[in-house]
Amino acid sequence: MADAQKILGVIDKCVNPDRFREQHWEGSFEDYLNLVSKKPQIARNAFQRMYNMIMHFGSKRYTQLREELVHYNFFDDPLNNGVDGIFGLDKPLMHLVDFFKSAAHSYGTERRILLLHGPVGSSKSTIARLLKKGLEHYAALGEGALYSFSWHVTDEDGNSTVCPCPMHEEPLKLIPLEARDAVLETLNADLAEASRIRIEGPLDPLCRHIYEELLVKYDGDWKKVLSHVRVHRVILSEKDRVGIGTFQPKDEKNQDSTELTGDINYRKIAEYGTDSDPRAFNFDGELNIANRGMVEFIEVLKLDVAFLYDLLGASQEHLIKPKKFAQTHIDEVILGHTNEPEYKKLQSNELMEAFRDRTIKIDIPYNTRLDDEIAIYTKDFNKERIRGIHIAPHTIEVAAMWAVMTRLEEPKKAGLTLMQKLKLYNGKNIPNFTEESVRELRDEAPREGMEGISPRYVQDKLSNALVSDHAVQQKCINPFMVMNELENGLSHHSLLNDKDTKARYRELLTAACEEYEDIIKSEVQRAISADEDAIGRLCSNYIENVRAYTQHEKVRNKYTGKDEEPDERLMRSIEEKIDIPESRKDDFRQEIMNYIGALSLDGKKFEYHTNARLQKALELKLFEDQRDTIKLKNVVSGVVDDETQAKIDVVKQRLIKHFGYNETSATDVLNYVASIFARGDTKESVS
Repeated sequence: MADAQKILGVIDKCVNPDRFREQHWEGSFEDYLNLVSKKPQIARNAFQRMYNMIMHFGSKRYTQLREELVHYNFFDDPLNNGVDGIFGLDKPLMHLVDFFKSAAHSYGTERRILLLHGPVGSSKSTIARLLKKGLEHYAALGEGALYSFSWHVTDEDGNSTVCPCPMHEEPLKLIPLEARDAVLETLNADLAEASRIRIEGPLDPLCRHIYEELLVKYDGDWKKVLSHVRVHRVILSEKDRVGIGTFQPKDEKNQDSTELTGDINYRKIAEYGTDSDPRAFNFDGELNIANRGMVEFIEVLKLDVAFLYDLLGASQEHLIKPKKFAQTHIDEVILGHTNEPEYKKLQSNELMEAFRDRTIKIDIPYNTRLDDEIAIYTKDFNKERIRGIHIAPHTIEVAAMWAVMTRLEEPKKAGLTLMQKLKLYNGKNIPNFTEESVRELRDEAPREGMEGISPRYVQDKLSNALVSDHAVQQKCINPFMVMNELENGLSHHSLLNDKDTKARYRELLTAACEEYEDIIKSEVQRAISADEDAIGRLCSNYIENVRAYTQHEKVRNKYTGKDEEPDERLMRSIEEKIDIPESRKDDFRQEIMNYIGALSLDGKKFEYHTNARLQKALELKLFEDQRDTIKLKNVVSGVVDDETQAKIDVVKQRLIKHFGYNETSATDVLNYVASIFARGDTKESVS
């Protein structure tokens, strides 16, 4: 057992005093100028810092449907092991990063409100949370360091007072207006456009008041004024309300604009004699404290109209109007997010035209790629997090499949089902569809992903299934349990009032169930035909006959010793399993022989599993030959002899070993597939 000294030693290894001292650096204004001269980026504005923060984590380019996309690693949430990772939204996130890039160059977007718009549960809040966490982390690094200052003054009685800048302003704003251009010209001489330093606006009211009083005291001697300034490192923190603000709307009676721009400190009015003295004012509104960083407006369009007018100047002019004071300059990213109904109200409100004109809307849709949707649920429902209850294979996949289908529009192309469209979007090849035709499908349905079932709903139903009596008793959940939860929840879904929509969603559950049946039939078929020796023998027999057929030779019968014609019935029984028509059998057989010949020239031996199509055909043929010997139909009746049971146990172990089932889920799948055979299901994909 660890003693106190050992525990203290562990803590000591984790705590870095050098990093603490670095993050609490303090110096004179001259010291700060030396820092800026060596490292100009410490004087970046909020938009430059946000863009640099995202790029700090790197990116990678890839091509999808002939379109080049960029994946920004920051949105994988590397700071928190992927807890808030974003999946499948690379394109909207590219638009988001482009917004910050443009703002970093001062191309105009820095004077706009960034509005994330999308359906409920589409990760708008998560993106905002990531940006705030990222800024906190980046500001604590040497690369992301930023600084502010405090005043050290002595009153008439000789008492020393430290007065921090209430809005954490950039120390370079202490440079007199008439000298700024010359200073900036020197600092920006060797900097790229995106990295150029910009000093904008006057000091905040309190700092301006102290500055002017000292300037009078020292008869205009600027250097003596600065002797009262101590520059210090700023660590952005939402919890400490330093550089990161969050505003959430309340009911109209309780909304007060002072929550944004600060309020009078009535206790200090008696001390300073007037309510217009900045020392009697609390500059602690969300727009004040978010200076140098970002402010998030939750459900921004639910704000009172008066609040929205405050945002007009804050975005366009970078100015806010605290009560009793002149307009005050701010440097911060203003980000809001909203849902579809609220945005429609904004569009129909002619009085809010000015607000619409000052916003840049970025749509954040639901996922429309199956693999990305699966990743959302796998993050929360996996073996590491869910202990003691087995999640049967395809449970999450089927739930994700249904969720994605609710977000897709019915394809206009004749003969294409919604399930096939889902598979195309997920990168699966379907005959007669190219990447270009998949792009056309996407183009004809631009609003896909803006409606449908939220991931939260699916997560809730997965949770319900995990705590159900059946799950607790069997220590296992399967796709049918989750599908039942999904269907039962539709009747009282708070956001679904339309009967036709509910009926459509139930039909899509049926489609997902049918797809799941096909999947498990295929897995059982592969488990039954997973006898590699038997497949090898069947493959050798097929290849021998194909070789003889293509070379117009005969085959020696091993039992009779006589030469016979190639076994056409055997060859066709295998080729038909992968839909090789009679008219193309010669081409297919020649392709196989050419492939074997090419391997031979490279000194390689042909193995059936190196050719995916042939492997599938052999497995299907072997399954057909062996299915009756296992007598799966008897599983339903419970009447199984010892020999059959032994074969079933072998199949069950293959399901466990190769497909991820456990004893319970493997038994359930075998029983279900057996019941399908018992009902006389003769679907070609299995039989």
